[in-house]
Amino acid sequence: MEATDSLMGEHRVIERVLTSLETAAQGLTAGRPVGAAFFVEAADFIKGFADGCHHMKEEGVLFPALEAAGVPRQGGPIGVMLAEHVEGRRLTQAMRSAALSLAAGQSDQAAAVAQHALAYVALLRQHIAKEDRILFPMADRVIAPAAQGDLTEAFERVEHEETGEGVHEKYHALAHELSRSE
Repeated sequence: MEATDSLMGEHRVIERVLTSLETAAQGLTAGRPVGAAFFVEAADFIKGFADGCHHMKEEGVLFPALEAAGVPRQGGPIGVMLAEHVEGRRLTQAMRSAALSLAAGQSDQAAAVAQHALAYVALLRQHIAKEDRILFPMADRVIAPAAQGDLTEAFERVEHEETGEGVHEKYHALAHELSRSE
């Protein structure tokens, strides 16, 4: 098993939330009542799991390993992924902020919530596709087989030590709830 397999497994969890987020945003756009709390919780999932757990593994472990194997940060796929992580953070914060305003009674914020949510969904879907189809296969080729175990151990350290014991599981449960509640 390659170290990138665990990252791809996390992508499947993220994709479930993206599908629910897209459905909720489309419902909001169509005038259906969708609670602002759904979008706040989705933003919390994105910040805590997609960014906090998953991107931490990529930025703190995988990308440095790729650089050590000769893949340049600037002008290559690592730089693109990092820029997309930054844009994802911006969209998540904007969605959360608009959702909190919506929850506070500012009904004119519904369009902004939907717009930011749909932009995030589109960004992340193409981002995940690039990682699954280009970056991760590249990593599997250029990172020595002996180093794959080190990557897996480092991913587990991030998951249990840096993000906190039980946090990963908490976000899996939240993903399940979000998938059922939109």
